[in-house]
Amino acid sequence: MKKYLFVAFLLFSSAGAFAQKFAYVDSEYILKQIPEYAAAQNTLDVASKQWQQQVDQNFTDIDKMYKSYQADRVLLTDDMRKRRENEIIEKEKQAKEFQREKFGPSGELFQKRVELLKPIQERVSDAVKEIAKSKFLDFIFDKSSESTMMIYASTGYDLSKEVIVKLGYKPGTNN
Repeated sequence: MKKYLFVAFLLFSSAGAFAQKFAYVDSEYILKQIPEYAAAQNTLDVASKQWQQQVDQNFTDIDKMYKSYQADRVLLTDDMRKRRENEIIEKEKQAKEFQREKFGPSGELFQKRVELLKPIQERVSDAVKEIAKSKFLDFIFDKSSESTMMIYASTGYDLSKEVIVKLGYKPGTNN
């Protein structure tokens, strides 16, 4: 409801509102047309899979240690039990730390994503800004963004292909 009120406010807030020009792009479509983006995504996927396999292996090892401990527990002295329990706890801490280092909010995957994708996203953003200025547009919405809902969008306002051309690629070729 707030979105509708905001759009209504933009359209009817002043007499000059009708002179404003709007357009939209589909950033998901644009990014799919950029080979460097696909290569970066592939690099991220490979790294993520490798790290996830290591995480899975770490927890499998912990599970084996625990099952072995459970099987041997009745035969162990109190001191030996404490030591094995501590080994399992320490191994679990290490596994969780590894998982956090790789997949946490400031982990390696996040850092690598920023490193690989940010330059591409900045190029797209710059191209969008240049096109907006050259066409004297006031607003450009991202059609693929979850936060912006469009009930109707005329294809005449879709600048996605122009952004791809501005970036030096040919739309629809994926190369």
